[in-house]
Amino acid sequence: MADGWCTDTGESVYRSRDAVKNLRIRVRIQRVTSTAALSQHLHQQVLSQQERGVIELDTFSSQTRAASTTDAEELVVGWQEKFFSQYEVDLYQTESNCQTPLERQYHTEIMAMERSKRRQNQRIFTYTDFDRFSKWEEQAQSLLIPAQSTPTFLAERMANVRHRRQERRPSIVHKSRLITWEPSEEFIKNSHIINTPVQTMHIMGDLGPSGKLGLKENEYILCTIKADGNGVITIKPDFNNNRGAYRLETQWEKREVWRLYLESASSDIHADEKEREQRMYRDLYTRHKDYLNSLVGQDFEMPPPGILRLIVNGEIVSAQGYEYDNLYVNFFLDLPNNWSSVPFHCLSGVTQTCCTRSVGKDVAFFSYPFSFETFFHKEDESDGSLPQWPVLYFKVLSLDFWQRYRTEGYGFLVIPSTPGYHRMTCCTWRPLQSGTVAELRRFFIGGAPELEDISYVRVPGTFKGKRLSRFGFRTQTTGSVTFTLNCIQHARAFIDASTLKKRRQTVLDQLGGHSQQGSVYNVLEAFQRAQKRMQEARETLPRDLINTSAQLNSESTA
Repeated sequence: MADGWCTDTGESVYRSRDAVKNLRIRVRIQRVTSTAALSQHLHQQVLSQQERGVIELDTFSSQTRAASTTDAEELVVGWQEKFFSQYEVDLYQTESNCQTPLERQYHTEIMAMERSKRRQNQRIFTYTDFDRFSKWEEQAQSLLIPAQSTPTFLAERMANVRHRRQERRPSIVHKSRLITWEPSEEFIKNSHIINTPVQTMHIMGDLGPSGKLGLKENEYILCTIKADGNGVITIKPDFNNNRGAYRLETQWEKREVWRLYLESASSDIHADEKEREQRMYRDLYTRHKDYLNSLVGQDFEMPPPGILRLIVNGEIVSAQGYEYDNLYVNFFLDLPNNWSSVPFHCLSGVTQTCCTRSVGKDVAFFSYPFSFETFFHKEDESDGSLPQWPVLYFKVLSLDFWQRYRTEGYGFLVIPSTPGYHRMTCCTWRPLQSGTVAELRRFFIGGAPELEDISYVRVPGTFKGKRLSRFGFRTQTTGSVTFTLNCIQHARAFIDASTLKKRRQTVLDQLGGHSQQGSVYNVLEAFQRAQKRMQEARETLPRDLINTSAQLNSESTA
């Protein structure tokens, strides 16, 4: 008879978009007796043998039908639906025992039920989230799991979590001690509690002998249901789902065994109601979208005529090939003439200190993001000089154990003139001072030559001469830094491009008044593309063909 029992009594978690008030559970309990077991055994034999023994089974069933009414019960329970136990009926019938408004409401319902004599349940009843017996039931004996001698501290504290109500006024927090810098063990023990509002409901069973219902020691938890505001429903134990029944065994002298069946009795939504619900969701999403559009507005923000807006969202990805560890990068953006930025917008920054990792070679992964927003406006249209793009100057430094830094390298990056995604690796160098003393100073105390003006790595913006001489300036090649840039160019002239020819013009042409500079840039870019293609084609040719062509060229020259 032990075969066919369901032993998986763990809880199951469901997520539902529907309201939890539509939840229905069919609960059925049945006492396992010798008569019931024999009746079930005979019934199975009759089903296997068509018509043989049908009359005898019906006669036997008619004799035991009266006894089965007290040995089995089935009830459909809704979410937070109250069914009274015999103990509560006897308690709330006396009006003097009712102290709270909820208990007085229970008294009214019980008296109306007694007058109508339409009580639906005898053994199965419920404790809702508002009952005063609910806290007791958190520690009540369960038939499905072994009883513990004493509940844990966490179980006691979590039993009180669901009693928190949303309508309660928030407690006043003193602003003098928002953070406890030195918490005690008792403070940590009391504060480390997950406090999520949860509603709990217990489906109970009075498994006492017939005629002795209403004793608290005969009440057992059949099923526990918890639901929160996020649509998460926890049921313990889970529905049977065509599995065997749960085995229930009482703790008193007779040690009776009961079967427990749990099924979902929630009605499926009708097709028209489902369509109505989907239509309601679509209307809700449409209204929310319209509301967001009203906040944003329909007018697209445009810069004034003749102004190019350049937005750079970049990232310092990594640095590799440097002598020392614990690297960080200091950078700033230099704006040439006719370029400006947003007021109070920072054009410089410094990364975090990053240790290197051996990936073939020592690499420090920064993944440091930065963003710049600049504007270009050509005031003097008669000026024939080529406009310059912003330049990102950076310096790589290392930090030692004593918080002293060393200069590892200088470099620069010219912001690309084409929009889109760009990934570039920039090599760096550092000033070199000859002699052993300089190397010892760099190793021990961090002293090393530095540039007074970091823009000296390129042609400085303050230089007005024709030739910049670096004769006698000694440098050493160090590592490299990898950048990724996402460039956005925004101008009113882009919208005015109506013909295909005008769309193919450069950014400077579309801004107006810079056709000469734009044509020069086009020629240079075309030359570089052609040179690159020629080199790629030359590399694919066989070596003997290249040597033959070189000999022919030398002979023709001679």
